[in-house]
Amino acid sequence: MAYDRYVAICNPLHYALVMNHKVCVQLVAASWTSGIPVVIGQTYQIFSLDFCGPHTINHFFCDIPPILKLACGNTFVNELAIYVDAVVFLVVPLLLIVASYGTIISNILKLSSAKGRSKAFSTCSSHLTVVVLFYGTATIAYLQPKTKQSEGIDAFYDIFNTVLGFS
Repeated sequence: MAYDRYVAICNPLHYALVMNHKVCVQLVAASWTSGIPVVIGQTYQIFSLDFCGPHTINHFFCDIPPILKLACGNTFVNELAIYVDAVVFLVVPLLLIVASYGTIISNILKLSSAKGRSKAFSTCSSHLTVVVLFYGTATIAYLQPKTKQSEGIDAFYDIFNTVLGFS
């Protein structure tokens, strides 16, 4: 979506040429082919763990960090994989989106018409809201430092991420 907005605002006359059906399919395919192997790897890692004690997750849904709390033994490699995946799939795309919007805002501010600037900002505002909600809540859920906080706070972060980030 950030690329779509970038092309629409920074290269409006080329929009139909650049954002054609083939490019959209390639963007979707890249997203799926980069994400599926990671999810399969995480699933394999979870199934290779030994579990003991209570088998009840005190969360609203079954996510990897709460499952790791139920595992017996050392889960350092699994936790490290979660942080690496979070950096690759949260921080890197967020930085690319921020760079894209930096260029977009720079181009919007160069517009001579106040009405044109207003229209361009309104075009981007809904996407920026979604980006802030999704990346903000996902960052809180997956990149927070491991502390001795209560499970209730973890559950709150997860429900916050689910309700705001994926709605």
